[in-house]
Amino acid sequence: MHVPTRFKGYMGRMLRIDLTTRQVSEYPISDEQRELYLGGKVMAARILADLITGPVDPFGPENVVVVTSGPLTGTGAPMTSRFNVSTISPLTGLLTSSNCGGSFGLHLKKAGCDGLVITGRAGAPVWVEITEAEVRFHDAAELWGLTTGATQAALPPRTGKLVIGPAGENRVRYASLASDERMAARAGVGAVFGAKNLKALVAHGRLAIPVANPEQVKALHRGWTQGLRSHPVTGNQLPRLGTAGLLSAMQARRMLATRNFSRGRFDQFDAVSGETLAEEHLVRNSGCTGCPVHCGREVILPEAAGETGGEAEVGTEAAARAGMVTAQSPEGRAGDAAKPSAEGPAGKDGRKGRRVKGPELETLVLLGPNLENEDLSEIIRWNYQLDELGMDTISTGGTIAFAMELNEKGLWENGLRFGEVKDLPQLFDDIAHRRGIGDLLAEGSRRLAQRFGGMSFAMQVKGLELPAYEPRAAVGQGLGYAVSNRGGCHLNAGYLAVLEGLGLDVDPYTPRGKAALTVLMQDLMEAISAAGNCLFSSFDVLPAALLNRPNSWLTRAVNRLLPRLGGPVALIHRLQWLPVHLPGLPVTRSLAAVTGMKMDLGRLKAIGERGYNLERLVNTRLGVRAADDDLPERLKTVEQIPGDPRSRVPLEPMKRQYYRLRGWSPDGVPTPALLRRLRIQ
Repeated sequence: MHVPTRFKGYMGRMLRIDLTTRQVSEYPISDEQRELYLGGKVMAARILADLITGPVDPFGPENVVVVTSGPLTGTGAPMTSRFNVSTISPLTGLLTSSNCGGSFGLHLKKAGCDGLVITGRAGAPVWVEITEAEVRFHDAAELWGLTTGATQAALPPRTGKLVIGPAGENRVRYASLASDERMAARAGVGAVFGAKNLKALVAHGRLAIPVANPEQVKALHRGWTQGLRSHPVTGNQLPRLGTAGLLSAMQARRMLATRNFSRGRFDQFDAVSGETLAEEHLVRNSGCTGCPVHCGREVILPEAAGETGGEAEVGTEAAARAGMVTAQSPEGRAGDAAKPSAEGPAGKDGRKGRRVKGPELETLVLLGPNLENEDLSEIIRWNYQLDELGMDTISTGGTIAFAMELNEKGLWENGLRFGEVKDLPQLFDDIAHRRGIGDLLAEGSRRLAQRFGGMSFAMQVKGLELPAYEPRAAVGQGLGYAVSNRGGCHLNAGYLAVLEGLGLDVDPYTPRGKAALTVLMQDLMEAISAAGNCLFSSFDVLPAALLNRPNSWLTRAVNRLLPRLGGPVALIHRLQWLPVHLPGLPVTRSLAAVTGMKMDLGRLKAIGERGYNLERLVNTRLGVRAADDDLPERLKTVEQIPGDPRSRVPLEPMKRQYYRLRGWSPDGVPTPALLRRLRIQ
């Protein structure tokens, strides 16, 4: 049933695709729902709340995958190529969302679709093509077994693609999806595609994306872009060093996850820092479609030990020997050959070879200091290999670090040791194909702990491995990890680390005010993501004056004051009426000009709060309660700095305050009064 929309920025069509029957229909979305849930992960939460009413098998045909764009996607707004994939995670058993900067979301909108609701399971491997006129099902037998790069190369050119690699096919519980060289990586969304025998989605079309006020949109987006380019984070740090630029600051703040989170500093940190990546490996910056920041790194794929290089291109055989896709896997060899390569200077040494996407901060830390590995060239190769296999680098690194400590403590003799990493390329391939101990590692760290013990140092929340930020040096970040809907996630956590030392310098050890700040940050980030924005687009909300002058009296005063603003921040949270636009948050004005909706800070914040609580509501149906909002014992009871009791996360008092602010019961369940206030039915 087609439900027309009076709002612009939307294509007005959501498709439901049943893989079992190959039936395609429209999934009705009303304008009231667009105003309440906007798009992206918040709209996906609404759909999943309607369709998931109790426990489901994440690998079963009853699981639902929702792929959604935002209303700003494709409108020329900066940093809005993002799209979202939500489902029930095979790693956590809970609702998860995974965001991606590839081009699939933009192409999906040009094909006339705001999103897809995918159900059932195909009887044999398929890839699905979405156009303006129809949806076609294609046999994917010849694609099955190929890497993500090979799969995309084999599919029609000049289209948006969303694909899995061998890890997804073999249901590795943290398998990822690839669109171009960008990954929807977390919590196993790729494994759900594999369980549904869905190798790829392809979208293409030529439809224009309507906007309500074209001239106003152009002016707003021009100003927004200029603001991003002049900000110290999005105009300097991210273009210059990428996300890896945070690594040195994390080292200084004891926030750098090291040796399975047993420490917050790594003596050899500079060897894997953003500065070293830029000086020794960077070819040029790269970015998502329409992004003025270009925080991505393009690097030369290094050769493995024993290879000869010089001016020669790093070709197929060399890449296979390096362990990108192992030679034991013929389909992997084909995948590497099928992926187009580019030649160019590698920077300092002038070497030429295959240009690939460089590692982000999380990859550098989880495969570097957290494994006690200081070899940046290895991490670059591993990052490429894991992307080709379709496997989340965060969960891969976290699970292997946990296995290393299990081996060290005699709980599981697996041969893995901190600092000994030469055999990891083969291990990655074994995980992706579930061979040997790779079959156990493919289950993730929580399931390993349930089998071998060591739950107190399994660095996960709700089954999802933690990212790079050591929370004993940023206790607000620790609270966010614990209450995050999708588990151990720095973004769904509210990313308080940016206030606790990686942007501002709020006392990272005090619990004071952290619950209120976490709620506010979570809600705003949920709404910004729902609009179709990269979360980096919100960094303008941190005034440049505070970041450029960290030692000024004003910056010091703000840092001291913020933890004391818990009460006022809580009051702002309760207000539904905030008819203002923040100068550093242009998304509200842009949404109004693009869609024609009434939009201001209050409405935007309410959308985020609604989405966060909808996800929580689904998770409570799946069994989540207060006991699940927890951290590993190491982070709560072991002092990171011996003799300093502040250097551990005081979770429980912060969590109780967080529940009160959220309007949840003491057991962590959204109350009926809250659901009524948020108009969640």
